[in-house]
Amino acid sequence: MRLVLLLASLAAAFGLAVLTSQTPKPAPALSPATEFSAVRAMTDVRHIARAAHPIGSIEHARVQAYLLGRLTDLGLTPSLQSGALSPAAISRIEKRGDNAAGLLAVNLVGVLPGRRPELPAVLMMAHYDSVPGSPGAADDASGVAAILEAVQAIKARGPADRTLIVLLTDAEELNLDGARAFFSEHPLRDRVGMVVNLEARGGGGRAMMFETGPGNAQTISQFARATKDATGGPSSNALTVFVYRLMPNGTDMTIAVNRGIAGVNLAFIGRPDQYHAPTSTPDALDQGSLQHIGSLALEATDGFLRAPALPKATYNAVYADVFGLAVLRHPPVVGWLLLGLAALLTGFAGWGARHATGLSRASVLKGVTGGVWLLASGVVLAQAVRVLAGPIGKQIDTPELYYTLLRRLPWMEAGAGLAVTAAVLILFAGRALVGRRLLALVLVLAAVLALALGGLNPVVAGAAVIAVILTLWPMGEDETTWGGWLGLIIVVLALGLVTQILAPEAAFLFIWPGLAAALAAAATALISARLARWTALIPSVVVTLIVGGWLLAQAHGVFLGIGMDLPGALALFGLLIAMLARPLAPVQPLRARTLAVIGAVSLILGGGLSLAAQSAQPHPDPVQSTLTNPS
Repeated sequence: MRLVLLLASLAAAFGLAVLTSQTPKPAPALSPATEFSAVRAMTDVRHIARAAHPIGSIEHARVQAYLLGRLTDLGLTPSLQSGALSPAAISRIEKRGDNAAGLLAVNLVGVLPGRRPELPAVLMMAHYDSVPGSPGAADDASGVAAILEAVQAIKARGPADRTLIVLLTDAEELNLDGARAFFSEHPLRDRVGMVVNLEARGGGGRAMMFETGPGNAQTISQFARATKDATGGPSSNALTVFVYRLMPNGTDMTIAVNRGIAGVNLAFIGRPDQYHAPTSTPDALDQGSLQHIGSLALEATDGFLRAPALPKATYNAVYADVFGLAVLRHPPVVGWLLLGLAALLTGFAGWGARHATGLSRASVLKGVTGGVWLLASGVVLAQAVRVLAGPIGKQIDTPELYYTLLRRLPWMEAGAGLAVTAAVLILFAGRALVGRRLLALVLVLAAVLALALGGLNPVVAGAAVIAVILTLWPMGEDETTWGGWLGLIIVVLALGLVTQILAPEAAFLFIWPGLAAALAAAATALISARLARWTALIPSVVVTLIVGGWLLAQAHGVFLGIGMDLPGALALFGLLIAMLARPLAPVQPLRARTLAVIGAVSLILGGGLSLAAQSAQPHPDPVQSTLTNPS
């Protein structure tokens, strides 16, 4: 029974994650004028992304003239703003063999006046240049086209109090020079109170709001309210915003944020093989992605335009969307209350289990060591499988290698995901049943592979030492279902505590699932602490399916964002899902051996898929060597 429930719950969670990660259907051309239609917006995408249009090219001039006409047709009285190219931009142009003499970044600026021009304005922004060799249907023709369609819808909804400024920037792909020129020199810069920027890194996937300004609580609240009815629903979380602030990447929004202007930055990053590639054509673009980012941009912008007041900087909110249905949010201090509640529920579950089964503290401690083992082993195995697909970290030293690895990213995700799955299933089966020496040997070989191919990594090396020690330690195995379950909950809540102290806006990733698992444990203790009835497993089934599905969807986004360099991040999600599903692990040796076999097959398959990526995506496109560095 438990084996069936475990596998069915995990499969259902995976299905839920896949289902809720899909892009919405593109709205047809005959949709009401007040709504966003990707089909209508595709007309502009096809005109803009007919061919590559980097700055200085004939196609660039054609696209600029086309957009000038479109802004005029929308009644925005457009103007051109020219700005000098930065030394870095000039260097990039010359490196690809072109002449930068006389080239300027030329922005297109349009204005839709509001009824109260004295109010701070809202700025919609996207860039219209592409990299050489790529039509740029996603990056960023989709953003430009979405703005044009959104402006038409805003006009159809009637006048707003605030003025809307449309900024189509130039030279973003070179060094963000168009945005730098606008926010440094344009007369309208001082009127901007809110920015909505549209970007893309890939050709599909759900759009995500991944960047805001500091003290974003009010921004998040207004964004959540405005986008609740957007096609596909809101998609954002505080972890993404927190991680992005730590990364070296930049978009036009970076310039605005550095000048203290609030805003929301939207992008989709699925289908990474299309990023800065010749394959980024209008026909290849996921129109569902265009529908999602366009609808989010429309509703967010319209909400800001009609708001009595624009957001002010206060504190950074803790928030996340739930399957695109709603955005749950709270102040950072509430994290302490949730941690306390989770601790109380865990304590109650432990008290019930102790009275019903004689659960000992030693058993719970062994469960804690199991959680640490899973985290350490997951990091090592994920890194080892990832490096089979190609260089990692600082070894990615050329643009063409970066783009090649982007095309391998789906293979890497599948491989690393299966490696972490193997660690979870081995934990459930029992390290002693698998064979401690055999398992330790596998971990040592994985660590050697990861360090030999990926270079010296102190985190991976340290994780390998911990994993091997806990594998060989005969007293480290958890003895009971309750001990293993409560031990995992304690590990997750401890991680939540540390994160709450150091980065409270990101702590929800541990606190929310930890609270769900603690609640399920308390409910199980009430139903049947002896776990004698199948109904006692229902709480774990429910949280594994729902919370596990949500976590898997988050894991997909995290891997797309940082998995190429940090595949071990999936180990955290493996730990969280293991915590939810631990009571479903079979206790009979025969069933446990089945799990061990499935785990071994998962690890072998994961390694094979990652290695196969080198054959499936063996060479960079010839044009890649002329492209700019990723921005």
